[in-house]
Amino acid sequence: MASANSTFTELVTTTLRSHPAEITDAVSGHNALARELKRKGRIKKVSGGHKIVRPLDYAENSTYQRFSGYDVLSIAASEVLSAAEYDWMQAAISVTASGRELRLNSGKEQIIDLAEARLNNAKRTAANNFSVDLYSSGALTNQMGGLASIIQTDGLGTVGGISATTYSMWANQFKELTGTNTWSKTTIRGYMHDLWLSCVRGTDKPDLLVSTNDFYSAYWESLSDLQRYADVGKADSGFQELAFKTAKVMHDSNSNFATTGERMYFLNTEYIDICVHPDANWTVDDERMAVNQDAVVIPLLWMGNLVCSNRARQGIMIDAA
Repeated sequence: MASANSTFTELVTTTLRSHPAEITDAVSGHNALARELKRKGRIKKVSGGHKIVRPLDYAENSTYQRFSGYDVLSIAASEVLSAAEYDWMQAAISVTASGRELRLNSGKEQIIDLAEARLNNAKRTAANNFSVDLYSSGALTNQMGGLASIIQTDGLGTVGGISATTYSMWANQFKELTGTNTWSKTTIRGYMHDLWLSCVRGTDKPDLLVSTNDFYSAYWESLSDLQRYADVGKADSGFQELAFKTAKVMHDSNSNFATTGERMYFLNTEYIDICVHPDANWTVDDERMAVNQDAVVIPLLWMGNLVCSNRARQGIMIDAA
């Protein structure tokens, strides 16, 4: 008869390897930004390399000219920078069980229940922590650079190895509301309109607004007599959706933003990707027995980063400090 240890390991690894999307679906479906990027095919598998390299899309070709007859045509190089480079960042979570737990739950049904409970806990934990990382500034040790790193409150910063102070075309848009806590449902749409316009270039415009609860609530209240403009969203989305011009407006938990609130991101997701290594996309690793503990550990590994190829088309709205 198989030992409780081997039965637990087989149940966990078989479940994960037979259903590899189980953890990734739990993570992406838990977060408004990740869910939309996945829906739009913006989760990209990148097979390797020292860095994650994304070609830039930041400016028009400078050789456009109007000419007549035999005028000399410009063939000058118009590209100043070719790519942004992002570090590979790593995360892991382990499904664990102590020898005591395994022996106390050695019956078949008990082992199944234990394995299911640990898998569900791993999915919830990975989803919660990845949500925090995806909105983060990357300030924690080994943390990926999330939205707060790519889209900064002053528009500047060094992102993807490029300084927005040196290259102004790499700065993101931002709107700091006047006063402190003076905004309301009657003024919020005006501020949103101003930032929206600064993010637009031709037909390029934001398609997703992700907000903390307070700004979202104010915008929602501003639509009280204009509900026909609200998009309830699909029943399976898990997130309440409104609409602003041609973009979805969604909110996420304030705790994910590592802030007290009062921020709204204006995103053009054509230029934002979650890049992930295909061999570490919440991928189950081999079982490991602790050297100095009576326990079994089954790691799940993730490696990638949030990347952007055009910061100028992204924006953030914040309250004044």
